[in-house]
Amino acid sequence: MNLPPDFLSNIQNVFEEDGTAFLKALPDLIAEASARWGLTDVEPVSNLSFNFVAFAKQPSPFGRGQGEGNVVLKIGVRNDELISEMAAMRLFDGDGACRLIDSDEERGFLLLERLTPGVMLSTLKDDEQATHIAAEVMQKIWRDLEPGSLLPNTRQQAVGLQNKFIRLSDWFDGLKKLRAKFNGGTGPFDKNLVERVEQSVRDFFIENHKPVLMHGDFHHFNILSSERGWLVIDAKGVIGPAGYEVGPFLINPWGDMLNGIKQKRMTMRRFDILHEHLGFERERIREWGLAHAVLSAWWDIEDNTGRGEYALDFAAMLADIPLHS
Repeated sequence: MNLPPDFLSNIQNVFEEDGTAFLKALPDLIAEASARWGLTDVEPVSNLSFNFVAFAKQPSPFGRGQGEGNVVLKIGVRNDELISEMAAMRLFDGDGACRLIDSDEERGFLLLERLTPGVMLSTLKDDEQATHIAAEVMQKIWRDLEPGSLLPNTRQQAVGLQNKFIRLSDWFDGLKKLRAKFNGGTGPFDKNLVERVEQSVRDFFIENHKPVLMHGDFHHFNILSSERGWLVIDAKGVIGPAGYEVGPFLINPWGDMLNGIKQKRMTMRRFDILHEHLGFERERIREWGLAHAVLSAWWDIEDNTGRGEYALDFAAMLADIPLHS
């Protein structure tokens, strides 16, 4: 199928035997999904990472009307994150997110609305404008899952989906493996930074907060333009303190955030805009950014996809940024 080498190595490194079996079965899985939904012209996207994603045509999009429409086919190794994504996209129901048309948990299939024009938020040259847009989209997709906060027509559905979502606390529990790997130390991670993140995360989870359902991987490449406004794709479907959502946003666009004084000033301005929209203290925004950066670096090492250098360098920059009121 001439798939990108990075995609092949990602699947094999992260999913190991399951990943190898997935890649072997992928042509048959694509044929099965295409037959199920009547898909034609299935063309993989150019930036495959951890799932097979392709643009396709379907005779009758969304199961309504006549004519041919554009859709997105996504196929992944069946795992908790993929199932959580299906549940989250179903609950978002197109409000701030692309629509999930259909899915199959057992087969790892998702059929999604194709967003048009589908330009990533990362293409905006004005970072302040991009940050305002991102903050508005964040607030649109967050769901308070307390029964009393849900509309009657979504209450039963949300209850049924509760056990499918990822718990943010589980992600950070996984960070404890870092010290185990390095015999109680922190290896290539700065000791003071790791201790700072361990303490702040512990404090955040002790607080009496109402957890929300959030995207979980909210950044510029997962926010696309559409005829219905800016919408998210690829939601992880994570339940926890909403403040975590700013972490993936702050560290992105990936690879472009370490160019010195300009990036520090831009990040400080992001603090101001996120504080204005979300009401979080600037210090809280920074600490969640640090927590995500360290967690991201650890995932690189744990998944054998890198050594976490960029995330750790970003964390070091973030730790030294001054706050102002």
